Amino acid sequence: MTQTLIRARLLTFHRELQTPDDTDAFTYVEDGALLVEDGLIRAMGEARDINAPDAKIIDHRPHLLMPGFIDTHLHFPQTQVIASWAAELLDWLNDYTFPEETRYADPALCATMASAFLDRLTDHGTTTAVAYASVHASSAEALFAEAFKRNMRLITGKVMMDRNAPAALCDTPQSSYDDSKALIARWHGKGRLGYAITPRFAITSTPAQMEAAQTLAAEHADCHIQTHLSENHAEIALSCQLYPQAKDYTDIYARYGLLRTNSLLGHCIHLSDREIGALAEAGAKPVFCPTSNLFLGSGLFNDAKLRNAGLTNAIATDIGGGTSYSLLQTLAEGYKVLQLQGQRLHPYRAFHWITRGNAVALGMADRIGTLEPGTEADFVVLNASATPAMAQRMHRARELADELFTLQVMGDDRAVVQTYVAGQQHKPA
Repeated sequence: MTQTLIRARLLTFHRELQTPDDTDAFTYVEDGALLVEDGLIRAMGEARDINAPDAKIIDHRPHLLMPGFIDTHLHFPQTQVIASWAAELLDWLNDYTFPEETRYADPALCATMASAFLDRLTDHGTTTAVAYASVHASSAEALFAEAFKRNMRLITGKVMMDRNAPAALCDTPQSSYDDSKALIARWHGKGRLGYAITPRFAITSTPAQMEAAQTLAAEHADCHIQTHLSENHAEIALSCQLYPQAKDYTDIYARYGLLRTNSLLGHCIHLSDREIGALAEAGAKPVFCPTSNLFLGSGLFNDAKLRNAGLTNAIATDIGGGTSYSLLQTLAEGYKVLQLQGQRLHPYRAFHWITRGNAVALGMADRIGTLEPGTEADFVVLNASATPAMAQRMHRARELADELFTLQVMGDDRAVVQTYVAGQQHKPA
């Protein structure tokens, strides 16, 4: 295969920073180069130290290159209900989301929207995504097929939902098991694809369907599990009403074997101490979704409290309750959510979070979220002077942290110069 040598300033993290001065936690190379071949990073370091005389050269200097962003919670069928006004979560689901998701029974629509969806992700520098499909197997099929065509790392699954939704969006315990089982057989582990067992949340699944999800989880320990937990007070109350034997909302999932190290639990805002302890014991991963939590008025994610209990928190856009595909904008809103609670999100920790940090949460830090040789060649090139306002700010930048914070607070897709998926450019050079 042809080798490609990519010149840029390089930034990659090796672990989470303990303090802002913990410079051993990352590598920054001012005059750097990546050698890419066959979808993998073969070498990384100072340009003068990498010998590749026959490589094709792409020069992104003076821009900053880092691992591609990883989005750990978003909804494929909700791309056209972003910015839909509603009072709160359950109103928004019933008024907009459920009617929109009924359209995904159409395989042709699914194929069209899958292409557009993945384009929007890579437009914004996202190279790995964990997405909910609709209840229709055809929606997951289309998204898997499009990601496979692009050699893009994707985890998705068809939603399991058999009550408290329109009839056109309800499956059955048996059909949800059968459809999920067939999708796992066809797509899980193919290329860079993985399956997520996906009961939407306790409100929309009967005990019989939760048992079906439990069976799938037991049969496929290497599949992720994704669902929602403790986003909204009305949601919590209804969930506990529907499962009166459970100690609390978290215990509903625990009773059906759905809490484990590869469980991704969207939101986790209003957890009791008992619930936090149960999640920590299981090693499950809470997912912080700041833009949707603010948009729907759901509450403030207490990152420090969960981390202090031993949990590994992921962060995500949550399209389409979330308001931006950009993980840069997600960091900006996450910064504000944490500020309101007296917690500080330093830019080094922020960019670790959307790269290696989310890779750790997915159990994939050996493959993605890094520029280490031998890992997958997913990376993004960023320009912190992409707009006149950003350029004006950057004239007074003193150090790398200032550049990162400018990207974190003011950046969006305009700051993305180029996205590489498995070593291939997304945008025209």
